[in-house]
Amino acid sequence: MFTSVLMIEKALTSADVEFVTTLHGDEQVAFHVLLQPRGDQADRLLRAIDDVALGELDEAAREGETPEGDEAKGFGERALEVSLQALHGAGSQAAGRLVEDHPLDALKSLVDEVNADEVIVLTDPHYVEEFFHRDWASRARHKVGVPVLKLFSHSKT
Repeated sequence: MFTSVLMIEKALTSADVEFVTTLHGDEQVAFHVLLQPRGDQADRLLRAIDDVALGELDEAAREGETPEGDEAKGFGERALEVSLQALHGAGSQAAGRLVEDHPLDALKSLVDEVNADEVIVLTDPHYVEEFFHRDWASRARHKVGVPVLKLFSHSKT
């Protein structure tokens, strides 16, 4: 069985689930999901700049509404549960956990723990972080010791 660590920042959409579960054709894949709620991971200004770059000015104006702290943790727990149920519904094995601190350290530990074959980072575009190679995928490539695939989420929620 192929083992993928899937790093996400929000609940998977049905299109995301279909995309990641079909990446390896008919090969069975076990997913180990790490979710760090967006409110804990990114600076509000960077998110607003990303929204402006995408032409989503209304989203940039609402960045202050992004959950943070305990509210973000509750949101993350629900998003993780929805994502795991969706992966199970697609016939995949899936387990997951929230990341509260140091996401790349947690990623490296999980890759080693489950002897992962790959890491999939599935996020919305973060143009400022990507430009400076400070996004999760760019940083993970130097840390985890397995291939890292960066995919963009199919829709915003």
